[in-house]
Amino acid sequence: MRLLFEMDLKDYGKCTHSFRRDSARSIIIRNGKVAMIHSEKYDYYKFPGGGIENGEDPIEAMIRETQEEAGLTVIPETVKEYGYVHRIQRSDKDPSECFVQDNYYYLCDVADELVSQDLDEYEKKESYQLEYIEPSLAIEKNRSVKDSPYNRMMFEREARVLEMLMLEGLVK
Repeated sequence: MRLLFEMDLKDYGKCTHSFRRDSARSIIIRNGKVAMIHSEKYDYYKFPGGGIENGEDPIEAMIRETQEEAGLTVIPETVKEYGYVHRIQRSDKDPSECFVQDNYYYLCDVADELVSQDLDEYEKKESYQLEYIEPSLAIEKNRSVKDSPYNRMMFEREARVLEMLMLEGLVK
């Protein structure tokens, strides 16, 4: 899979150990808009997807997470690799720990019918909602997030992937 870009803060020189948590995310495009999860609590957008469990195939993780977060059922035979983003930085929680993550993105189609979301407690508290949104609006929103407990690199990562989709003519 091609590397889309790296996000490396080079702030981990004093780290003594690392923590790795890879993720898999879906890119679903309909009528020029992209399916995104909107956190109503913190007002940001992210691609449907999430953490890859130990021993889990990234595509299986993407399919599972997309259904849980968005209520969308991925059609497996439509899945195509898009690329991945490599992120590395000092942990926000432990200054001696380096956080490493590869975020795998897959283009795919989904069934028309929605199923029920199966949200984790923190996702429920954030009021995750599926929205089909114009990429430029999601980019603008993510770059203006003011109050959130999350590292800003997550918002910027999603904005940059959306920009790539626009540059490559997959969306406007």
